[in-house]
Amino acid sequence: MDAIIARQWRQAGDQQPQAAPQRDYLSLKDMLALLKQHLATIAAFLALGLLGAWFYIATTDPIYTATTQILIEPKLSQLAQQQVNEVNLSLDTAQIESQIAVMQSEKIASMVIQQLKLRDDKRFNQSNSPTLAERLARLRASAAAALGLEGGTWFQSVRGFFGASEAGTEPVHQPLKEFEQGRRTMRIFNDGLDVRRVGVSYAIDMSFSSNDPDLAAKVANSAAEAFVREQVETKAAAAREGGAWLERRLRELRTQMNNATQVAQEFRSRHDYRVARPAEEVAGEAKPKRADGPTLEELEVTADTYRKIYESFLQAYTSSVSQQSYPVADARVITLATRPLLASHPRPKLVIAFGVLAGIVAGVGFAFLRHTLDRTVRSPHQIREDLGLECIGELPVVGGRRGGFARLDEVVRSPQSRFSDSMRSVKTAISLADTAHPIRCIGVTSALPGEGKSLCASNLAMLYVRYGLRTLVIDADTYHSALSEGFGAGPDAERKSDRSDSIKKHIKFVTTFGFDLLPSAVVDSRGLLSAKNMEVLLPELGDYDMIVVDLPPLTSGADRLSIGSLLDGVIMVVEWGKTPAGLVAELARALQAGKASIIGVLLTKVRIMSTPRYRRVGTLLPR
Repeated sequence: MDAIIARQWRQAGDQQPQAAPQRDYLSLKDMLALLKQHLATIAAFLALGLLGAWFYIATTDPIYTATTQILIEPKLSQLAQQQVNEVNLSLDTAQIESQIAVMQSEKIASMVIQQLKLRDDKRFNQSNSPTLAERLARLRASAAAALGLEGGTWFQSVRGFFGASEAGTEPVHQPLKEFEQGRRTMRIFNDGLDVRRVGVSYAIDMSFSSNDPDLAAKVANSAAEAFVREQVETKAAAAREGGAWLERRLRELRTQMNNATQVAQEFRSRHDYRVARPAEEVAGEAKPKRADGPTLEELEVTADTYRKIYESFLQAYTSSVSQQSYPVADARVITLATRPLLASHPRPKLVIAFGVLAGIVAGVGFAFLRHTLDRTVRSPHQIREDLGLECIGELPVVGGRRGGFARLDEVVRSPQSRFSDSMRSVKTAISLADTAHPIRCIGVTSALPGEGKSLCASNLAMLYVRYGLRTLVIDADTYHSALSEGFGAGPDAERKSDRSDSIKKHIKFVTTFGFDLLPSAVVDSRGLLSAKNMEVLLPELGDYDMIVVDLPPLTSGADRLSIGSLLDGVIMVVEWGKTPAGLVAELARALQAGKASIIGVLLTKVRIMSTPRYRRVGTLLPR
């Protein structure tokens, strides 16, 4: 026996977890596994995205957009008109942008608001973007109308919750001041107006959006007319101001021209070529007058110059008066806005597509975040990569059971179930374990209670019985005693037994399933959780082909796992998606410190299996 224990200790000492090289990337297989694992989460977020899209469509008023088109006439300078063949007639971007700025100015908006009396129009001043409370009130009203609860007490009770008034569904607002109302109307007009240039052409699209399609067309056309009218009025005003200035300047030039002509005529009437200057007196002596004044030619040139300037200004004045009579705008409307037949907003297909995309992105992001922050064990790959241990099987939940994930006799009750197939795979993995001799004594433990180790031990024992092996189950979990209570081996009589009696007198035969059971009360009274006492017991159990020991969990104390060194191997049971990987690593260290040989890890309550199930057509296994 000492040689056997020494050999097992050497095997346990040599069995060190060898972590596989860490990868810094996610493969396609990992991504598919992540999506499969969190498929329910992604589907929930997708449903929320669709629900949000439906809520937005159901509570948003349809908005109609009417569009009119204006053509801007390019302005060419006089030099460009004279050298048209040498001028690049490409679009003057600054000119177009300036015209767009005029269209979007408050001057045009004021002209339209005043013309259509939009300040007092309730349809126009209705907000196109309702608040969340208004959307909820609309949804409540629609639901009540669909269910016929408009006049019911339930309808009245929820009115106040959504902020609806007694008189109607819309909340009551305090009246705005005149200035505030004007600014609010101006803001609504600017929000609904959209001015865009058509490609690189001189055409400009002027659009207006409103809840009323007729009002949208009317405002769009009025805005275009106001812009053209503003162009005409601006030119006429400039012409009037220029004409007034030219008229004043003409009067001044006429006076200057007449004076110059009169001086020249007076000079010519004297028959003198020069106009003499007054006599000068030098040293008290009078000297004769010297003719050094302007000549006749100079006076005539001056008079002729004033006359030409006057004629030039007179021609400009005539042109200005003509422009006042016939002003021409630099823009014209080429397409009038008509009543739109379909709403431009919201677009149901686009909103639903956005809701689906947002739901999928949010779901995948949340799943990835949850996966990143998740420290629990969820896959055989994680067990091999992070813990350096082998995963010998995955046990699924049977039929959505609550509390437990299967029954103590599941392999007998449902031999064709996926659970039973997985248990047979576990039995095969145990038989193929790398040990120095065939495995006869197996321990089953876990990090936390309730992970299903007792259930795995009982079903594994039943499989061995079905293969014709005489099997003993030792319920060493004295704190929980799930097997003893499950198979009717009560603890009261066992505690009064004499310790000098043979252990075989206290072994209970489970008639229904064909294996023997050593109750937890006997294990506790005999102190079999001590390695020394268990070492004495094992030779008495030599007539059993298989011994399955239900060990205590790690939380019961690492010292209670010391008998694991006397067994041929220990199976670590880990609950899928619940047991932290750090706690599993701590359990592995505790077993290795006690010189126990770890066969592998068995995942229980697995929601997503990593391997597909292959149904058997026939079988040679005993039923």
